[in-house]
Amino acid sequence: MARLNVNPTRMEMTRLKGQLKTATRGHKLLKDKRDELMKRFLELARENKRLREEVEAQLMEVYASFSIASAVMTPAMMEEALMYPKQGVSLTVGSKNIMSVDVPVFDFETENGAGAEGNVFPYGFANTSGELDTAIEKLSEIFPKMLELAAMEKEAGMLSDEIEKTRRRVNALEYVKIPQYEETIRYISMKLDEDERGNQTRLMKVKDMMVKEAIEEKRERDKESLEAFAG
Repeated sequence: MARLNVNPTRMEMTRLKGQLKTATRGHKLLKDKRDELMKRFLELARENKRLREEVEAQLMEVYASFSIASAVMTPAMMEEALMYPKQGVSLTVGSKNIMSVDVPVFDFETENGAGAEGNVFPYGFANTSGELDTAIEKLSEIFPKMLELAAMEKEAGMLSDEIEKTRRRVNALEYVKIPQYEETIRYISMKLDEDERGNQTRLMKVKDMMVKEAIEEKRERDKESLEAFAG
């Protein structure tokens, strides 16, 4: 792992140790977030699978009823029967926060036309098939589930994206940033130790030189004293 290009000083090592501590704490928090997101995603995937199977099964019944109604009614009669619906839907989109991810929440209100309270059939019953009634009634019943499924699948997609982003951040810290900090701190520590040993060696040499000079000076003084005494 390549180390960072920094000056090998004690101040720089102190700064890097602080960044390493922050990176290590951030790595743990991101791992916890990733694990919690994965847990939530798996729970959501199981619930999504159950709801999708339920909705698809009910939609198959709706399609079957529409197919039978289409077989016993002319296209013109079918188009006329469904041309002017008695009910409308007002959709509102909110959001909820899951581990810093804002996922959508869908809600709706049924808007009834005049005299359509509780009536989803936009036609009379004289010229229509009973299978068409069944299809429309079932479709009205499963609409909330379809809306819930849409929100659930959107949430699953957003959580999946967030899991991937968090995973990349965890890997970047675990395999790049933290090793870089550790390698650089080791390098600075070794460099400082080397400089310290060099300074000690120089100090010892200077001390030896000073001791040697002191001995030479003492010898000179002793020699001068002996010469003076002999003279």
